[in-house]
Amino acid sequence: MANKTLSGKTALVTGSTSGIGLGIARTLAAEGANVLLNGFGDAGEIAQLQKDLASEFGIKVDYHHADMSKPDQIEAMIAYAGEKFGGVDILVNNAGIQYVANIDEFPVEKWDAIIAINLTSAFHTTRLVLPRMRANNWGRIINLASVHGLVASAGKSAYVAAKHGLIGLTKTTALETASTGITANAICPGFVLTPLVQKQVDDRAAKDGISNEEAKKALLADKQPSHEFVTPEELGAMAVFLCSEAARQVRGVAWNMDGGWVAQ
Repeated sequence: MANKTLSGKTALVTGSTSGIGLGIARTLAAEGANVLLNGFGDAGEIAQLQKDLASEFGIKVDYHHADMSKPDQIEAMIAYAGEKFGGVDILVNNAGIQYVANIDEFPVEKWDAIIAINLTSAFHTTRLVLPRMRANNWGRIINLASVHGLVASAGKSAYVAAKHGLIGLTKTTALETASTGITANAICPGFVLTPLVQKQVDDRAAKDGISNEEAKKALLADKQPSHEFVTPEELGAMAVFLCSEAARQVRGVAWNMDGGWVAQ
């Protein structure tokens, strides 16, 4: 365990029962960090996931069910992290939802939910973990934004607004902690083959009458010049780097991992 770079640290990864969040949680666990999982899913499957992670990486793993749209539940989760682990050293704000519609047709309740989960929840988790990080003069805050925090797409007004806001929150957090051992940065993925993106692939295949593989290629060709999906493991490796001493002066960065999307 001694040669693992994050031994003795505790990571809270929101939205980590599947997809990107789980990939990042696994990579942090592989470096020795204890992990507090959060997200929705079958209780039995989540319990098994906890056991598997603990066994595979020799770390402590726990889970909290907080709904990230509810500030009181977020407060309860941070308090739980304090009880179980002594607090949070690494905060990864990953929880997010999506809805697609033009602005004049966008349901108000969907807008409110996306802003609450994709942006406001990160404000709450950040404000709640900062006091302990300041006391320890060490902390890592990593916000999972998106290329949509840097550029826009039609039909995604709430998501784009939330992700742009998340990058703004990241920069402000970085400035407010600039003279401390706490860093705050954002990772901005392009297309990752998550269940949300797979649904886009499935919908495109059905609409255009093409195979799933052809739909994947068409989706990537639209935006991502590498024609390859970013993987959760690659995002996890970036998170580990941002937690490292090598990244001590990486502060307030929005780091796109997008196969060239934003370079166009």
